[in-house]
Amino acid sequence: MLLFDLDGTLLDSNGIWLDIDVEYLGRQGISPVPEDYTQYVTHHSPLQAARYTRERFGLNRTPEEILGDWLEMGREAYGRTLPLKPGVRELLERCARAGYGMALVTSCIPALCALALEHHGLTDRFQGIFYAQKMGLEKGDPALYRTVAGALGCAPEDCVFFEDTPGYCAAAKAAGVYVVGVDDPLFRGREEEVRRASHLWLESFTRLPEELLARLR
Repeated sequence: MLLFDLDGTLLDSNGIWLDIDVEYLGRQGISPVPEDYTQYVTHHSPLQAARYTRERFGLNRTPEEILGDWLEMGREAYGRTLPLKPGVRELLERCARAGYGMALVTSCIPALCALALEHHGLTDRFQGIFYAQKMGLEKGDPALYRTVAGALGCAPEDCVFFEDTPGYCAAAKAAGVYVVGVDDPLFRGREEEVRRASHLWLESFTRLPEELLARLR
C-alpha cells in the first residue's frame, strides 16, 4: 500500500501557508511572523495550529473561526492555482497501472484537500483519504500510521509513505512504515534531518532512485 502526504509532497503548497500566515497575522497587527510560530504550525494539525494561534496572540476568535478564516483564504489557491510537484502525476499513473493501492494521509483542511484533488482530477485516484484532524491524531504520532494501515487491511510494514516533514517521517518510521522522505523548499537546510528520519531520500519525483523503482515493479 502506498501512502502519500498532500501538502509539500504531492502538492507544491507549503509556500502558500507562509503567505497566509503573513497576511492573517498582519491583519491582527502582528508582523513579522515569529519563526517559532511557523515552526509550531508547520508540525501540527490545522485545529491544533488554530488553538495555538488564538492562545499565542490572544485573538478574539475561536479556533473554529480561525480555521474558517484560513479556509476562505486558501480556497482560491487550492481550487485553482497550486500545482502538483513535477513528476507526481506520472508516478500516480504508473502506480495505478501497476495495481498498487494508494491512500492519502494528510493534515490538510479537508475542504481544501477536496478542492485540490478535484482541480487536478485526482478525486477517485485514492483508495482512502485519512485526515489527521478527523481522526483525532497528530501526524507526529506513530499511532496514526498504525491506525491507517489497519483501516486499509494491511500491516504498517507493508506500507510505503511519501512525506516531506521531518517529524512526520520519523513518526511513520517508528510505526514500522517504509518512509520515503521528499524534498521541499520549506525544509531546505534540514535535508539531513529528513534523511535520518526516512529509509530513502527523494529529491524529485522526476528522478526516481533505483531502490524505489524496484519496490514499484
